[in-house]
Parts: sequence; structure tokens; C-alpha cells
Amino acid sequence: MPSFTRLSITRPLARGLLGFACLSTLAGCGLLVVGGTAATTAVVATDRRTAGEQVDDQTIELRVSNEMTQAFGDKARVSGTAYAGRLLLIGDVPTEADRQKAVQIAQTIQKVRKVDDHIRVGDLTPLSVRTNDTWITSKVKSQLVTTEHVPFRTIKVTTERGIVYLMGKVTATEGDLASKVASSISGVNKVVKLFQIVSRESLITDQGKPAPVTDSSTTSAPAPSPAGDSSGAQPMPVQ
Repeated sequence: MPSFTRLSITRPLARGLLGFACLSTLAGCGLLVVGGTAATTAVVATDRRTAGEQVDDQTIELRVSNEMTQAFGDKARVSGTAYAGRLLLIGDVPTEADRQKAVQIAQTIQKVRKVDDHIRVGDLTPLSVRTNDTWITSKVKSQLVTTEHVPFRTIKVTTERGIVYLMGKVTATEGDLASKVASSISGVNKVVKLFQIVSRESLITDQGKPAPVTDSSTTSAPAPSPAGDSSGAQPMPVQ
């Protein structure tokens, strides 16, 4: 009889704990519970890339690191940030030929669909500048987290010599808002949008499916690019 009493008490408690644990993990799965109903629309997703795209992007970034190290050793510094197969290259190389070589290497990496070349030809960036870039990136991310209507978990932030690069699948309005937030951070010289623009309607209706995307460079007229920049990126001057 005592064992029956313990069992009848333990089962409801276990079910309650299990339910709480499930609710706690929903944010990480891109699932939101509203009024007792699970909504899996991409609007509330933590990352608008598919699981496959996320794995591919991680693989691309690792390949870039390995390939560039093998190609240049310590005479150059080239790193890559990937989002849904779009690859941003930043860093320093000693010659124009090295820059072209780095781009060619990146273009041969599997699953890379587009390369945005922002590699600088010149001396290696000092450690103090790179440390400051890391600080700026963290500040931008923290501001995006606290800004309403910005899907911060689906936006990648990279900073190089005070230039902030933003990548992700966003609506045009979300992209503009994220850019304004980044440009307000102290130390930011310029914000470059490398977004893939999606419609809000597609985010609402395509539950669990990849939303159709269009590169931001093809959906609105870009601001004048710096000399030699043919990537189609949209620079945003700091306010």
C-alpha cells in the first residue's frame, strides 16, 4: 500500500517536470507556445536556416580556415563567415595576387554558392585592432538582442577594422532596423548588409519549410560601393 501511494504521487510530478523541460527547450528548437498551441512559423524561429544549411555553413567555415592556412601560412590572415552558403571573406593578404588566390580557393569549397570578397591587401591588422573588433561585435549582438522586431538569432555579425558585416535571412524592414542598431554602436565605421531578403508572408505561411530568399543586392539599389568593391553589398554610413 505505501508503494502505491508513492507511485500515484510520483507520476504526476514526473509528468509536470517533463512538461516543464519540454517548454524550456522550445526556444532552442524554434518552437513557440502561445495560448497552449505550438506555432512553428519561421517568424518565431531561432534560426531561419534549415538544419542542413547550418551544418553546411559550419563545414564551410572550417574548410576556409584550413585551406587558407595551408595556402598562406602566417603571411596572411583570411577568415570566412558563412550563412546559407553565402561566404564572407575578410582579413589581410600581402598582394593582389594573394587576394585573388584566396577568392578562388573559397569558390571551390563545396556548398559555397556566393563569395563576398572583402579581403584587404596590406599588412596584417594589429592585434589591438582585432581585439577592438571583437568588442564591437559583442556590443552589436547585445544591442540586437534587446531590440524589438529584430530576429537576432538568425543574424550573424562580423567586424573587421570597425566595419560591421551583417548576414542573415530577414525581411527588408528587419534588415534596415538591424543596420541602424549596428551603426549606433561606438567605434563602428560602417555597416555592410549582406542579408538575404525574405517576405514576411513567406515566413508566416511556410511553416517548417525554407523561405524563398533573394540576395539584398538584387532587391534594392545599393549605396555607392568603395572602389574595387564589386560584391553588391550595401554599405550603410554611420549615423
